[in-house]
Amino acid sequence: MSTLKRKAATQAAGADAKKPKQNSSIMSFFGPPKVTPSAASSSSSTAATTTGANAGPEPAAPKFDKVKWVASLTPEQRELLQLEITTLHHSWLALLKDEITTKEFLDLKRFLNRETAAGKKWFPPKEDVYSWSRHTPFNNVKVVIVGQDPYHNHNQAHGLAFSVRPPTPAPPSLKNMYTCLKNDYPSFTPPPNKGGLLTPWAERGVLMLNTCLTVRVHEANSHSNRGWERFTQRVIDLVATKRTRGVVFMAWGTPAAKRVQKVDAKRHLVLKAVHPSPLSASRGYFTCRHFRLANDWLATRYGDDTGPVDWALTEGASIFAKEGEDDEAAEHSDAVSDSSVAKKVLEDAAAAAVDKKPNTSGKTNKKAASVAKSTAAEDDENVAPEEDDVEA
Repeated sequence: MSTLKRKAATQAAGADAKKPKQNSSIMSFFGPPKVTPSAASSSSSTAATTTGANAGPEPAAPKFDKVKWVASLTPEQRELLQLEITTLHHSWLALLKDEITTKEFLDLKRFLNRETAAGKKWFPPKEDVYSWSRHTPFNNVKVVIVGQDPYHNHNQAHGLAFSVRPPTPAPPSLKNMYTCLKNDYPSFTPPPNKGGLLTPWAERGVLMLNTCLTVRVHEANSHSNRGWERFTQRVIDLVATKRTRGVVFMAWGTPAAKRVQKVDAKRHLVLKAVHPSPLSASRGYFTCRHFRLANDWLATRYGDDTGPVDWALTEGASIFAKEGEDDEAAEHSDAVSDSSVAKKVLEDAAAAAVDKKPNTSGKTNKKAASVAKSTAAEDDENVAPEEDDVEA
């Protein structure tokens, strides 16, 4: 993560990034540290054990002739699927074309037509039902946040789970997500004017997918069990099976957790927590560290420069900028501290050799050096950002 942090920080400062100093701790004075591999884990997360290097190349995107496929549809299918044909991103349509011609999905479309014919208003607006597919094409997906039902009030839902367009203020669940994110990245600042638009995340590879994609105005869950659940499960399954390099799945709440229970945890990272709703967030959501854990894992799969997601939502801001500045300061402080501690160890060892008798000086010197080395290692461990960051 340090490379990305420095890159963001120095871009903000208008200077070239410096390479991280290797072994900038007291341990470098006594020799290279022992490598002990560890993985981020908690009661709310399942970490993949495969490395990005072993994940293998992604399968080639299927060849899809949209014009030919549309021509193969029956007149009724073409009429029922006009929204999918015109607004579902090409990369997703190529993968979902068989699903949307099933009886179950066509029945769902007939239901929506009946709702409209009966004068029943539903959200999001038709053109936004599949906005998630256009903001996050299939081959860009790195994170999946599983939502539940779309917001059911006016000027809220626009096709991305948890997101709202201005001037609508961020709903309570989204405000709690901001709090969790700020706990992971203190430099994070919520959008101005209490904003809740999450399209920057979507365009950086975060697929925000509701389990049900439509809802009747002011009637929560009014379009549930009509066919959307099967469709969105297919979306999740496609990501899990075809994005072989690895994806982070964030499932908040029991319904979302059920949606990812079949995801291969050796290939992907599955993070679970209570829902960010005010009714449940206090039971562990604020400290689940999912935004940080996701980035740490993505860095191992895609590299420091391209893996982690910049969760910033304010124009021109970056969650990594402040961290990069802190790293520079910490590195300088560590270098000064290491030099001082090393000098003190040598002085103490020399003093012990003078004070003790010849036949015991060797043992005393070794003991003093061992204690000093142990204490220094503990101090270094206590401030190591990487170790603290991966703990939930």
